[in-house]
Amino acid sequence: MVALLFVLLAVLLLIGLPIAFALGLAATATIWLGDLMPMLIVPQEMIRSVNSFALLAIPFFILAGFLMQHGGISRRLVDFSNTLVGSMTGGLAMVAIVTSLFFAAISGSGTATTAAIGAILIPAMIAKGYNANFAAANQAAAGSLGVIIPPSIPLILYAISANVSVGDMFMAGVLPGILVAAALMLYAHLYSRRVTTAREDPSSALDMLVAGRKAILAILMPLLVLGGIYGGIFTPTEAAVIAVVYSFLVGALVYREIRLRDIPEILQKSAVTSAVILSIIAAAGLYGRIIQTLGVPAMVSDLVIGSIASVIIFIVLVNVLLLIVGMFIEAAAAILIFVPILLPIALSFGISPIHFGIIMVVNLAMGMFTPPVGLNLFVASQISGSGIAKLSRSVVPFVIVTFAVVLVISFVPFLSTWLPSR
Repeated sequence: MVALLFVLLAVLLLIGLPIAFALGLAATATIWLGDLMPMLIVPQEMIRSVNSFALLAIPFFILAGFLMQHGGISRRLVDFSNTLVGSMTGGLAMVAIVTSLFFAAISGSGTATTAAIGAILIPAMIAKGYNANFAAANQAAAGSLGVIIPPSIPLILYAISANVSVGDMFMAGVLPGILVAAALMLYAHLYSRRVTTAREDPSSALDMLVAGRKAILAILMPLLVLGGIYGGIFTPTEAAVIAVVYSFLVGALVYREIRLRDIPEILQKSAVTSAVILSIIAAAGLYGRIIQTLGVPAMVSDLVIGSIASVIIFIVLVNVLLLIVGMFIEAAAAILIFVPILLPIALSFGISPIHFGIIMVVNLAMGMFTPPVGLNLFVASQISGSGIAKLSRSVVPFVIVTFAVVLVISFVPFLSTWLPSR
C-alpha cells in the first residue's frame, strides 16, 4: 500500500494534475483499494485539516497582500530601495531584491512579490541594459523571499504541523531571510560588474528621507504585525486581520490608490488564491493521515537512524531531498507531507524543531524559482517575455547561491534560534 500511495501521486503529478487533486485522488484510491478505513474518513479528514483557527491567518494575510499591491505600496518601496542601493554597480538588480525583501514582509507570498515588484522593475532593468533573462531570473529568485520573511504562509503551516509557536517561527525567519537577500545582492553585484549596465546617480540624504517618508507606512506594517504577535498583544490570526484593516486604510485613505471599483477584483483574487492553498492543505491533510496510518514515518525513521549515524549526513540528505521535492511539489503541500516524516528523525538527532522548520521553508522557497513548476519563473517569464527554457538556465546561479546559504543556515542553528530565544 505504501508503494501504491507514492506511485499514484507521482503518476498523477506527471500527467499534470493539480497538486490538490493529485494528493486527494492518490489518498482516496489507496484507502479504497487497500480497504484501510471507511470512505467516510475522506471528507472528515479534509474538513479537519482546515478546521483550525490558526489557518484563518492565511486568507487574511493574502487579502492584506493584495490590498497593499493595489494600494501603491510597490512603487513607493521601489523608490525608497532605489535611494539606498540604486547607484551601486548592479544597483537596479539589487533594488529588486531589497524591494522584494520589504514587500515580502507585507504580502507573505512569493508569487505576489514577484508579480508586484517585477511588473515595475523587470522592464526597468531591461531598459537600463540588463539581459532580459537575468532580469527575470533575478526577480523570480528575489520573490522567493516572500515565503521566508514573515509573515509567511509556509511558516504558519509548518508551525501548525510541528506544533510550535507561529510567533517563534516568524521571528526565526527574519535573519535567514536577510541572509538570503544579502547573498542574492552579492551575486547581482558581481554579475553586473561583468556586463555593461547603466547606473543611477547617487541619491542625496534628502532623497532618502523623502522616499523613506513616502514608504514609511508600508515599512511599519511588518513591525506592527511581528511586534504585536511576539509581544503577546494578539495572535497571528488576529494580526492578519489587523494587517487587512491597516492595508485598506493606508491604500484607500492615505495613499488614495484603492478605489471602490477595485474592491471586487481584490476580493476575487484573494478568494481564488486562498481557495487554492486551502484545497492543497485539505488534500495534504488526508494524504498525511494515510501516511501515518501506513506507518511510513516509523519505517523511514528506523531506516534512516539505522543507516545514518551522523547528523551532518542527515542534514545534507534532507537539503538535497527538499531541493528535489521543491522542484515538483508546491511548498504548502510539501510541508504537510514531509513534516510528519522528517521532523521525528530531526528531533532524534537533537535538531531544534524551529531550526528544522527554517531549513525546510528556505529549501522549499527555492522551488518557487526552479523548473519545472516554479511559479515565480512563470510570472517573471510572462512579464519579461523570456522563454521558460532560457530563463531556467539563467536562474541556475541563483539556485546555487541560495543553496549555499541553505547549507550555512543548516549548520549554524544560531541564525534560526537566536531571535525566538530572546
